[in-house]
Amino acid sequence: MKHILIPVLAVFLFSACSKSKTNSDNSPEDEAIIIGKTTQTLESPIMTPEVLWMFGRIGEVELSPDKTTVLYSVAYYSVKENKGNRELFTMKADGSDNEQITKTPHSEYSAVWTPDGKQIAYMSAQSGSMQIWTMNPDGSGAKQISDIPDGINGFKFSPDGKKIVYAKEVKVDKTVQDIYPDLDKANARIITDLRYRHWDTWVDTYQHLFVADFNQTELTGSIDLLEEAAYDAPLKPFGGMEQVAWSADSKTIAYTSRKKVGREYAISTNSDIFLYHLETKEHKNISQGMMGYDIAPVFSPDGKKIAWESMERDGYESDKNRLFVMDLETGEKSDFTSTFDQNAAHLVWTSDSKGIYFISDYHARFQVYFLNLENKEIKAVTQGDHNYLSVVEAQNQLIGSKQSASMPTEIFAINKETGEEKQLTFENKHLLDQLKLARVEERWLETTDKKQMLTWVIYPPDFDSTKKYPALLYCQGGPQSSVSQFFSYRWNFQQMAANGYIVVAPNRRGVPSFGQAWNEQISGDYGGQNMKDYLTAIDALAKEPYVDENNLGAIGASYGGFSVFWLAGNHNKRFKAFIAHDGIFNLEAQYVETEEVWFANWDMGGAFWDKTNKTAQNTFANSPHKFVQNWDAPIMIIQGGKDYRIMESQAMSAFNAAVLRQVPAKFLYFPEENHWVLQPQNSILWQREFKGWLDKWLKN
Repeated sequence: MKHILIPVLAVFLFSACSKSKTNSDNSPEDEAIIIGKTTQTLESPIMTPEVLWMFGRIGEVELSPDKTTVLYSVAYYSVKENKGNRELFTMKADGSDNEQITKTPHSEYSAVWTPDGKQIAYMSAQSGSMQIWTMNPDGSGAKQISDIPDGINGFKFSPDGKKIVYAKEVKVDKTVQDIYPDLDKANARIITDLRYRHWDTWVDTYQHLFVADFNQTELTGSIDLLEEAAYDAPLKPFGGMEQVAWSADSKTIAYTSRKKVGREYAISTNSDIFLYHLETKEHKNISQGMMGYDIAPVFSPDGKKIAWESMERDGYESDKNRLFVMDLETGEKSDFTSTFDQNAAHLVWTSDSKGIYFISDYHARFQVYFLNLENKEIKAVTQGDHNYLSVVEAQNQLIGSKQSASMPTEIFAINKETGEEKQLTFENKHLLDQLKLARVEERWLETTDKKQMLTWVIYPPDFDSTKKYPALLYCQGGPQSSVSQFFSYRWNFQQMAANGYIVVAPNRRGVPSFGQAWNEQISGDYGGQNMKDYLTAIDALAKEPYVDENNLGAIGASYGGFSVFWLAGNHNKRFKAFIAHDGIFNLEAQYVETEEVWFANWDMGGAFWDKTNKTAQNTFANSPHKFVQNWDAPIMIIQGGKDYRIMESQAMSAFNAAVLRQVPAKFLYFPEENHWVLQPQNSILWQREFKGWLDKWLKN
C-alpha cells in the first residue's frame, strides 16, 4: 500500500515511499505568469474549496551549513490559471529577517545550500528541462550549471563540494521501433512480464543515479552508477534524494534500490542499502539478508556509522519501520527500536554523532523523538495535537515543520530539552484569522471486542448543541494509514465541517500509531473487525442529541472507497448516502489488475484461485461486489483515469451495478488524474460535487 510515514493524508491503497515526483505543483515549464501569495479579504468566514487553494504550502526546509539560516519553499496556486508556482524564502533560525528571495514564473524545486554556504542550488525547468541552477543567498546571480539531456529528478552535493550525485530517467528496455525499425509508425507495446505500469505511468524508463564532477560552473564526467540495469535508484514512484546519502569524506555514496525485475519486482518489497565507492567503483549491499524495505540511509557526521529505516518482512509494506544503525568499521548492525512499538522515519544525526532525531506517530499524532545512542534511550521531544513533518538540528535548537487538522504547515523552533515551541513562519495567518474554524475533539470509544479506539469528531463552525446536524463517517485509506492531525487539500476535515456536517473519523483497526498488533489486525480481515469499528464510531455519535441519525453518510477514498462499497451492502439502513473515491469494488479483479502485487498477497492473504488458502478465501468472500444486491442508498463514485493502483474498471463496475440495481448514482471521472486529484480546477470541481451530492441526500 503505502510505505509512507510522513503524516499527510495520502488515502491510497497500495505503495508509496517518500515524496512523489507527480505532485500538486504543475510542471514549471508551461508557467507564463507569476503566482504568489494572496492577501485578499475573504467574502465569508467559512472555509470553501477556493480558500483551500489560497493557502501557501510550505515545502522542504533546509538549514545553512553554519546552522544559522533557514531556506524553505512555498507553493502558491491560481485556480483561474489552473497551475502553481513555487518560490523560495530564507530567514534566520530565530524567525527574523524573513525574506522572499525568488519571484519568478519558473518554480524553484529541491533548493539546498551549497556545502560552503555561499550559494543556494535548486532545480528549475525554465530552460526547457529540469536542470540544476545556483544563485546567491539573496536570490541574485541565478545561473544554470547543468545541461543534462532530458533533465534530472533530483541532486545532492558531496560534502567537499567537488561532486554532485543526481537522478535521471534512462531508457533500458527496447521499444517496438527498436525491434522493428521499419515499423516506425506502429503504436504498440510488447509485454512479456509484470511491472509494465507503475502508479500512473507506463514503465518506459528507469530512474538511475549519476555522479559527476562539479567545478562551480558546470558538471563533467557523469557516470551511471547502475549502468544498463533495469533497476530504479531511488525507488519509484515516490522515492527522492532522501534515499541517497554522501559519506562525510565524500568518497562513498549510499543509495536505495530494489534490484529485481518483472514478476519478482511486483511481488517483493525487498529493497536494500548499497554503498558505492567512487575509487573502486564497487557496490556493497550492507542490508543483505534483511528482507523488507530498507531505505533512506544517512551517514553520521563523524563518518563512523550509517543509519537507515528498515522493515523486517518481505511483501509487507506497512511493517514496523525500524531504526537501524551500522558501524562502518566492524559491520555490526543494531536495531535501536526493538522495544519501541512505533515507527521511526526522517532520521537526522546530531552534529556530535551521539544521537538521532526522528519522527514517529503515536495515538494519531506525529512527534519528534530523540534516540541517545550511548544509553539506547528514546524519548519524545514534542507533544500536542499536531503532525511534525520534518526536523533539522540548528545550533542550540531544532527546526521543524508541522501541521494540524486546523492549520496548514508552518515552521517552528523547538527547544531540545523541553520541547517548547516557537512559531517562526506565519504563511497563512492572514487567511486563518478571517476563518471560523471547526472544533476538533478527541474521543475514545469502546469497540465490539472491548478495546479503546481513538475517534476524531469535527464540529461545524458555530456549532449549536441544541440543533441537529447530519453526520459523515470518514473511512480512511491505506488501509495502514492513521487518521492523524493531517491538513489535507482534498479530504479536509475543516472543509467538510464547514459544509454543515459533523465528521466522525475513527482510527479503526489496521492503522499505525496504536501499536503493531492494532496495525496488523486488518491484514486478511477485510470486511471484518475494522468494519465493526466503523459502525461502533458512527453508532456512538448517532446517539448524541445534536446528530441527525436519519441523515448519516459514509465517505472515503482508496481503502476508504473499498470500505464505502462494503458498507453500502452491509449497513442495515444506517446511511442515506455514500461517496467512494478510487475504491476496490471487486477484490478478485483487483488482485490481477494492480501493479504492486505484494500488497494484495499480504493484505488479502494470497490469490483467489488458491482454494486451500482460508485467509484468502475469506477475503474474497467479503468483496463488496458480492453484496451489491443489498445496495439501497444513493452513491457517488469518483475515479482517476491514470490510477493504475486501483483501475478505472473498478469504479465503472460499481457505477454500472448501482444503475442496473436502480440505485441513485453519479460517476465523477477525471481522465488525467491518478489516485489523487492534483489539478486546482479538478480539485474545486471535486469539492463542489462532493458537497452537492451530500447536501442533496442528507439535507432534505
